[in-house]
Amino acid sequence: MSIRARFETAELAPSRLAPAVASAGGQRHYQEVRRRIHQILLDRVDLGRLQQLGQEQIGEELKLLIEQLMVEEQVALNDQERRSLVRDIRWEMLGLGPLEPLLADPTISDILVNTHRQVYVERRGRLELTDVCFHDEAHLMKIIDKIVSRIGRRVDESSPMVDARLPDGSRVNAIIPPLAVDGAIMSIRRFSVTPLRIDDLLGFKTMTEPMARTLEALSRAKVNMIVSGGTGSGKTTLLNILSGGIPASERIVTIEDAAELQLQQPHVVRLETRPPNIEGKGEVNQRVLVRNALRMRPDRIILGEVRGAEAFDMLQAMNTGHEGSMATIHANTPRDALARLENMIGMAAMSLTPKAVRQQIASAITVIVQTARLMDGKRRVTSIQEITGMEGETITSQEIFGYRQTGLSSEGEVAGHFAASGVRPRFQDRLKSFGVLLPDDFFDPSRQLS
Repeated sequence: MSIRARFETAELAPSRLAPAVASAGGQRHYQEVRRRIHQILLDRVDLGRLQQLGQEQIGEELKLLIEQLMVEEQVALNDQERRSLVRDIRWEMLGLGPLEPLLADPTISDILVNTHRQVYVERRGRLELTDVCFHDEAHLMKIIDKIVSRIGRRVDESSPMVDARLPDGSRVNAIIPPLAVDGAIMSIRRFSVTPLRIDDLLGFKTMTEPMARTLEALSRAKVNMIVSGGTGSGKTTLLNILSGGIPASERIVTIEDAAELQLQQPHVVRLETRPPNIEGKGEVNQRVLVRNALRMRPDRIILGEVRGAEAFDMLQAMNTGHEGSMATIHANTPRDALARLENMIGMAAMSLTPKAVRQQIASAITVIVQTARLMDGKRRVTSIQEITGMEGETITSQEIFGYRQTGLSSEGEVAGHFAASGVRPRFQDRLKSFGVLLPDDFFDPSRQLS
């Protein structure tokens, strides 16, 4: 028996919509009808049986059931409102409710839910207030629970913060009362369904052709790299793109707090940390996963973000045969990134002198790629620096490419240009050993591109 047949044989309750239809009007009337139809549907449908059907069949069954209910309840809606009602209830039951149209918009890169009353989005680097809202706090909490439960996580008063992800890899963070004073807060960092490629960044003027081809060559030649930048500067996106230069024959192990990397190679092993349970036990952090990854015969290890004691184990891996490994780190400049790495190694409680720590860093990392989100919201690769070694107790580096901001237009757009520093990088010898030759004019300081 189909879900619809079971629905039709269920005992029909008296109409609960008539008072609402008679007294309400406009948008308020529509919202009331939608809530009531949805509740009647939940009361009558066997949800367990419904979930056994395929996604398309579920959608078609729900559409027929909702249309049947509207006839039974004699709702006073026009054709457009009826279509909207079917769509909204399907979104509520099969998706993320009011967020579905935002998730379907490819121009949106971030969705920021500031309590159930207010939702902002980011388009092309600019924040915009939307007219999307939730019915109430309970409605928003239901959507948050639906997201986090899919990956076996939870959020409640005893654990009021959670990191999760959507099926498409988009990153989700939620924080609820009592930590969020005004109500539940949720942010969704969107990821493109089709992963960006390095040529896409050229089209966005995130970098120049010489910079792009140099980074491709570094990835192919198994050079250890760190992508540094602030929040929202495009670190993870760039890391995804850099991984595109890894040959398909290599075994890659990725380690992340919330799995979001979208590597295209056929031999990728994805590891994800686990938070503690309600008793505070069972946590598996990145450091444990890095150590375990070393026993998994990886050719390369890629960390989504280095933020703690795992920095030491990552450097050890880079120094002991796992060349071509990559990671991201939060820092405003390449020099700040080196200082943060040094501090993180100190968190590992290793009894190393500052000079020994810096020697480890200088030996392990060859290139730091700095990204930034400028005042106009556009992302740029602002510096590519090569670590050249040690002078005394100081790590030395040289900039190969950089972005020079020259001003701000009347429309608020940042004006500037990319340029090579004129320094010939030492890693060119390594590139040649891998059969990669970069033209000398790539490093010509007289070449500029706006």
